[in-house]
Amino acid sequence: MQTSQKHEISFGCDTFYVEPVQNIESYCLPSGENLDNYSSSDNSSRTFYPSHQTLEPYSAHESASTSNNSFPYQNSPTTLSFSRNNSPVSKLESNSRVISQQNSLEFVNGSPEDDDSYLTQHDFDDLRHKIQELKSAMLGPNADMLDLYDTEIREESGSFSLEAENWKRNVEMVSRGDLKEMLYTCAKAVAVNDMDTIEWMVTELRKIVSISGSPIQRLGAYMLEALVSRMASSGSTIYKSLKCSEPTGNELLSYMHVLYEICPYFKFGYMSANGAIAEAMKDESEIHIIDFQIAQGTQWVSLIQALARRPEGPPKIRITGIDDSYSAYARGGGVDIVGERLSALAQSCHVPFEFHAVRVSASEVQLEDFELRPYEAVAVNFAIMLHHVPDETVNIHNHRDRLLHLAKYFAPKVVTLVEQEFNTNNAPFLQRFAETMNYYSAVYESIDVVLPRDHKERINVEQHCLAREVVNLVACEGEERVERHELLTKWKTRFARAGFTPYPLSSFINSSIKNLLDSYRGHYTLEERDGALYLGWMNQALIASCAWR
Repeated sequence: MQTSQKHEISFGCDTFYVEPVQNIESYCLPSGENLDNYSSSDNSSRTFYPSHQTLEPYSAHESASTSNNSFPYQNSPTTLSFSRNNSPVSKLESNSRVISQQNSLEFVNGSPEDDDSYLTQHDFDDLRHKIQELKSAMLGPNADMLDLYDTEIREESGSFSLEAENWKRNVEMVSRGDLKEMLYTCAKAVAVNDMDTIEWMVTELRKIVSISGSPIQRLGAYMLEALVSRMASSGSTIYKSLKCSEPTGNELLSYMHVLYEICPYFKFGYMSANGAIAEAMKDESEIHIIDFQIAQGTQWVSLIQALARRPEGPPKIRITGIDDSYSAYARGGGVDIVGERLSALAQSCHVPFEFHAVRVSASEVQLEDFELRPYEAVAVNFAIMLHHVPDETVNIHNHRDRLLHLAKYFAPKVVTLVEQEFNTNNAPFLQRFAETMNYYSAVYESIDVVLPRDHKERINVEQHCLAREVVNLVACEGEERVERHELLTKWKTRFARAGFTPYPLSSFINSSIKNLLDSYRGHYTLEERDGALYLGWMNQALIASCAWR
């Protein structure tokens, strides 16, 4: 794994150091509620089961290299129960036979080309009448059934031909081994409940995906699992259809720390937000920071250290930290743990410090949960958390916009926003599937540059820090889907509607982040556009950061 380095960042008289966190464990994006055990009883002849019984942390006793021709979990039960043998070849042959049978009946209506003589319309009507009389004499009252059967065969022949063509294309696609196209084809089949295609594509995909393969093979393993999970469940059980054995809090925190160190995504977000806060508060003696998702409190370590080095002396800092159950699980305790650690850090830096805990999720927080003091300058922080808050399409209360109006009520000097740059909030299933595949392909590629494909820490990081998000995005709907990202253009609309105006980021932030990216291997890109910063991989924007007031 890449050796961590210290990075000095200056904002006027303030200097930040980005280094491995000693007193506060690092934090990575939470991804929803804990997964519970799931059991299903399905009397259908076609039954989907999660492809593995448990997702265990990768063990050194396990083989570090999984064959590319098998699904990640070797002892998984058969995913699908087939009601009949319906291979693509047999299906194409079956369609061909039906079409041939239909073609053989085309003589019923006759054709002018079958005779050298030309029939006038009167002659044709007379001939048709005589044929009908002959059928009536032979078949009696059932004569009309032959005409009905002929009509049905003609109508269905077109759909048979189209279906055969679709299967032909799918066979060619599988022969090419285009994993992205195969995954999308499977998703399309799931969207319309095409069981034959689902059964076949899942079987073929299982031969290709692998948690120790290429980035798309690894991501494909979890996206396929999400599709199977979506088919296996419905309603409130959909996110619980995977049976996961959660790592302990310390183990999960360790995986998050690895992700924090090997990729710059979270450091970029924290650094850009802290830079905006430091700039806005440079002349303030008492500061109140309201963090709507405190997590491990890692973001505030470098800010406290920077404010401690002010030539005129440090300001008094008060932090209000809002908690959530997943963060509490990851750190192995309540939000008071964060307060104790940050207080110890501030004391060591000789910074007057106070911590106030709000022990509810962001969606439940109310104005009375905050203690506002008129002599304090307020900074509000929304760092990679607003996409977890439901909006008007999920909840009639629209907590997403409610929190922005609540933040405006605080009359803050600055509000920071850091969010993942892709659109999954209101996107329909297939668009959301494609967005998820493209976005996380880039993330998995960036990890691939740093850690070997058979590295046990990489496998655990992708499984426990990223795969949860993928499964939630693909398998879940309604309130069960907590991953609801929006593009920055949409966030700007929401902030403007709440009464905020853009707060320009300091040029020091841009240059400092460029220095940070220089220490990372790979093809990271940084773009400043319309007052916001975008961190990307191979020119695909992944994280956006901006500030408001």
